[in-house]
Amino acid sequence: MRFKNKVVVVTGASSGMGRKIALDFAKEGALVVVVARRAERLEELKNEAKGLEGKILPYPGDISKDEVIEGMIDFAVKEGGKIDVLVNNAGIMDEFKPVAEITRELYEKILNVNLYGPLMATKKAVSEMLKQADGGNIVNIASIGGTNGARAGAIYTASKHAIVGITKNTAYMYTHKKIRCNVICPGGVDTEVMDSQKNLSQFGLERVMAGLDSTITPGKVEDISAAALFLASDESKFTNGAVLVVDGGVSAN
Repeated sequence: MRFKNKVVVVTGASSGMGRKIALDFAKEGALVVVVARRAERLEELKNEAKGLEGKILPYPGDISKDEVIEGMIDFAVKEGGKIDVLVNNAGIMDEFKPVAEITRELYEKILNVNLYGPLMATKKAVSEMLKQADGGNIVNIASIGGTNGARAGAIYTASKHAIVGITKNTAYMYTHKKIRCNVICPGGVDTEVMDSQKNLSQFGLERVMAGLDSTITPGKVEDISAAALFLASDESKFTNGAVLVVDGGVSAN
């Protein structure tokens, strides 16, 4: 039980990578506060976790809202007495729109979820972790769109590059306070995230697909979950400010 008696917050936990990460933390003994807009999905997740070593507690809400960001960390501390791990997983895509096709509306929509939410959640979590003798651990989920410019639209790419930068800055600033911060950059993962993309830029999509190796199959949510639990555990105690690319070799070409 790597996370017995640990308190974990996972955002974007209603589906995909976040859902799997939350369940795996619970299997390892953690009390896991799960955050997402779809309350019914969180209740399903709570029920699925019954019988596991740990426990899942839903906290429905929009991660781009200040009251939700503050409330989810306060709720975790109230229920568990502390916060050991924050996993900033919530994120949305930008329809592969290159810079000539972006709008202010799309900019605000993407940045509020992909950047403002994780940034302010990190601020709130670090403020609590500074009070704790054992510090804490932050795992950010970015994308290979945060390490290069050919895998998404302009705004998504900017948001994920920013998360990589915030990760490194947070790791450096608080390393002597026993607070670690690392980031995972997945490649294509088999989730439902593309289902919400209704107005794809055909030009942007063609440019993104042009550089992909068609022989590489999408990753699985368990691939990302395994990486997240590793970075949150003592197994990676000397890993801080790292950018862990989990993409099956897509970035190697």
